[in-house]
Amino acid sequence: MKKILFVFAAMLMSVGIASADNDRIIGYDQLPAKAQKFVKQYFAGEKISYVKEESDFMEVSYEVVFAQGTKVEFSGQGEWKEVDCKYSTLNESLVPEQIREYVAKTFPDTKFVKIEKGFRGYEVKLTNRLELTFDSNFNIVDIDD
Repeated sequence: MKKILFVFAAMLMSVGIASADNDRIIGYDQLPAKAQKFVKQYFAGEKISYVKEESDFMEVSYEVVFAQGTKVEFSGQGEWKEVDCKYSTLNESLVPEQIREYVAKTFPDTKFVKIEKGFRGYEVKLTNRLELTFDSNFNIVDIDD
């Protein structure tokens, strides 16, 4: 009986692993409308290198990569999750005002290069290589270098 359960569990795991990584290149017009609006608003005029749909076991997400190296990740509903500027700085209007104010006061002369929005708050990376984590009330909870 244990052998049967073990074989069954192994089969389920292999099916889950095999179907967990179904990435494919798609056209920009296949992005959710909300994601397209975001790209037009914050990256107007930027050349898109590719758009990728990532299908995990129970979730779909999207990734837009621009020619200059910036990457934007979206949820299946088109909500932005992460913006990572590899070789430039972030459009600061993407950063909540409370976080911008904290950074301007605490780390003057720095810019944002990455922002990630999660269930518990935000994480930002600055040009001085610090990574700051804020809770959903915009209180600083961690500074990592």
